[in-house]
Formats: sequence, C-alpha cells, structure tokens
Amino acid sequence: MAQRIDETLQTGGFFERMCRKLISTSRYAEYFAAAAELEALATRICEFAPTVVPGLLQTAEYARAVVLASNPLAADEYVEETVKARLDRAEILKDAARPEYWAILHETALRIPAGGPATMARQLDHLAALVRERKTLIQVLPYAAGAHPQMGKMLTLMEFEDAPPTAYTEAVYSGNLLDNPALVKRVQGTYDLLRAAALSPEATLTLVESAAEDHRRCVSTT
Repeated sequence: MAQRIDETLQTGGFFERMCRKLISTSRYAEYFAAAAELEALATRICEFAPTVVPGLLQTAEYARAVVLASNPLAADEYVEETVKARLDRAEILKDAARPEYWAILHETALRIPAGGPATMARQLDHLAALVRERKTLIQVLPYAAGAHPQMGKMLTLMEFEDAPPTAYTEAVYSGNLLDNPALVKRVQGTYDLLRAAALSPEATLTLVESAAEDHRRCVSTT
C-alpha cells in the first residue's frame, strides 16, 4: 500500500521507508506489524477465528495462556510484554471513535480450555460483556455447520475512511496483507459465506454464555 502511495504521489519512496521504520520498531512480530498499524486506522474490522479468540477480544489471562502455549520456555518479561501489547491493541474497542468490529468465531474457539476452565469461563464472560455493551458484534460458526470456506485459516478484513479495503491472513510465523481489489473482493465474498452459515448474534450470545457455564462446571468438579 505504501509503495502504491509513493508511486501515485511520486514521493521517492518516502511512505515505504516510513512504513518499514514503523515495522522495525513495532512491539509485534514482524509479519504482523504492518497489519497492527492498519488495524489502528480502520473504520471497520471483520475477523474470522477458527480456533483461538481474536487478540482484540482476549483477556489478559487468556492471552497469557496462548502466548505460553507457543513459547513454553519464554522468559516472564517476554510473556508479559507480549500480553500487554495485545491488550493495548484492544484499547481501540474502548474508544468513542472505535471501529465497527465484527467477529465470527468457530465453536472450537469456545470449547478449547486455554489456561484451564476457569480462565476460559472468564474469557467467555468477557465476550458476552462486550456484546451486551454493544462494543462488538459476534457470531459463532457451530460444529453443526460442517465444512466452511476458511477451514483452519484465520482472516481479517479492514476498511478505511480514505484508503481501499485490505485483507490479512496468517499462517505459521508468516502473515500476508492483500490490497489487490480483485483479491479483497473474493475474500469479502468468503466472509459473507461464513456470516451466512453462522448463528445469529442472539443465538451466539446464548451459546457463549452456555459454554462459559460448561467451563465453570468443570472447575467445580476438579
């Protein structure tokens, strides 16, 4: 995107250099840094999460469990810095000018007890609170939906006030920003299919709160 701006405005590569500088000083992994910068500028964010609650919706203890699962030998300082960076990202949902945020979670993300059942129950309570406070729209793609277009793959769509929409996908230690209009349009079509197959927001809230109670029951029996 920065390269296209430079080409259009004939800036001699100014925006590309600034973008690379931001990435090099970012608190996030290099492959995600550019997406994190764009996330803060977006007016609308749509995410699909197949197995993990999205970073913008995570509680501190859930985020800590996810970080430790990927980095079991990491120093406490690294873990806490990573968790704090993730929570700082979520501040955009508390701002009065927050973006419209829509998340579709596969039911798997509700059932995996990351950090244990107590941590997971509190994480799902947090999701329910965000919905009830009307800070986000959440839908769940249930197991019963069967096969779907994003099997095992996360997806983020971002829209901006004065720039074309962008899509972000992620694999193992790698990320891919897509700004080609034709590709982004195809990704938007995929998201529409996911939305159509997901439960309604009302049914989703019921399922999220029910799953939280299931995790709490696991705590009481241990």
